[in-house]
Amino acid sequence: MQNESPAVDKSPPPARSKLYLPLKGKFYLSHGLATTWMLFSIVLSVAWVNDLGSIITLPAAILIIIGLSYIPGYTNAFMVSSLLLDRQPPLKESYPYDPVTILVACYNEEAGIADTLRYISTQDYTGEVNVIVIDNNSTDRTAAVAENVAEELGMRLKVIFEASPGKNHALNSALAYVETELMLTLDADTLLHKKALRHIVARFKSSPSDVCAVAGAVLVRNSRGNFLAKIQEWDYFLGIASIKRLQGLFQGTLVAQGAFSLYKTDRVREVEGWPDAIGEDIVLTWRFLGKGWKVYFEPLAVAFTEVPESLYHFFRQRSRWARGMIEALKVVKPWQQPSPYTKYLTFCNLVMPYLDFIYTFVWLPGLIMAFFGHYWVVGLTTLLVLPLTFAANFILYTYQKRVFKTLNLRVRKNALGFVAYILLYQIIMSPVSVWGYIQEALKLNRVWK
Repeated sequence: MQNESPAVDKSPPPARSKLYLPLKGKFYLSHGLATTWMLFSIVLSVAWVNDLGSIITLPAAILIIIGLSYIPGYTNAFMVSSLLLDRQPPLKESYPYDPVTILVACYNEEAGIADTLRYISTQDYTGEVNVIVIDNNSTDRTAAVAENVAEELGMRLKVIFEASPGKNHALNSALAYVETELMLTLDADTLLHKKALRHIVARFKSSPSDVCAVAGAVLVRNSRGNFLAKIQEWDYFLGIASIKRLQGLFQGTLVAQGAFSLYKTDRVREVEGWPDAIGEDIVLTWRFLGKGWKVYFEPLAVAFTEVPESLYHFFRQRSRWARGMIEALKVVKPWQQPSPYTKYLTFCNLVMPYLDFIYTFVWLPGLIMAFFGHYWVVGLTTLLVLPLTFAANFILYTYQKRVFKTLNLRVRKNALGFVAYILLYQIIMSPVSVWGYIQEALKLNRVWK
């Protein structure tokens, strides 16, 4: 009998494969588009550079305009390009059932811990869920309330006590009790969407073996509060989410935030748990990345947290975040990151203090001078950043609406907060961040809450 050659499929590949762009291609294409935008800005800014240089010298003018226009324009263009190219990989396993331990560090959370536990109990997750509440030297009835609610709900709950103040001490004390491969940290004032646990574990289960953590999407719970809370709603919904998406695309989410993130337990133990740092979750994540492990982001894993409604608490929170970034930069230098993508992403953080100082001490005074007819600092090229900012936020808004629709959520109307977020938020944020950098430089006392 004559052997026949196997049939060869000569049909053309599907259109999707033709349009497929590998991660490296997305990275370099985004950089190419960002470079084009920056070169366009440089050409338009020649007159501005010369005018400002005639007043403060040419080198000083170039240094200022780099911080005001060129770098912000470049990074915004890179973000817009990357967001347009982002395609979240499909989940390989939509209904995982791996046992998970949830750690909830508490300090005087008597008023809110019951709701947090109730939302955990309503998860549509089919696997075993264990909860450890760590009472970090509370002076109220946090532990008693947690135990009563857990008994009422039939929840697997363990309450432990940690006298040393600090979130890192609280979480590290609980780490010894974790017996599951996966664990999740959740802030005591943060409520999980009913599908959050399933989606975040599914993303981990659908990821490569070198992924050690998945950050969830944290949104504002008290968005109907005062004006400051309304502005922060858009920061979480658009600003922070866009950064997370960008970093997740390049497999280097820089913060698996303690408020809501999933971790591989043995990886946390391998880096000796949460460090003694004011930004313990930031430093922990950078240690992961420094070992060549990946950190992903799952936009469908949504939780809602309380944001500060007073300027005092807002300043303290955001200055703490800025200080935590500096701590991370000291622990793992950008050039020590093994991945080229995380090298770039952490280098972006390295230039943030420079941008914040320029914005605080040059842009804001320049804005005041512009009201009096002196346009030495606030020029045409700086305004070119605005279209990119609106474009990035529009792209993300469109994407976030789809996410909300999938989760049966609705985007609340908050037009005034959105306009204030676009035009005023950086005016608040840069000086607050500068204060955080100064705190770290002077080694001032660290405060968890």
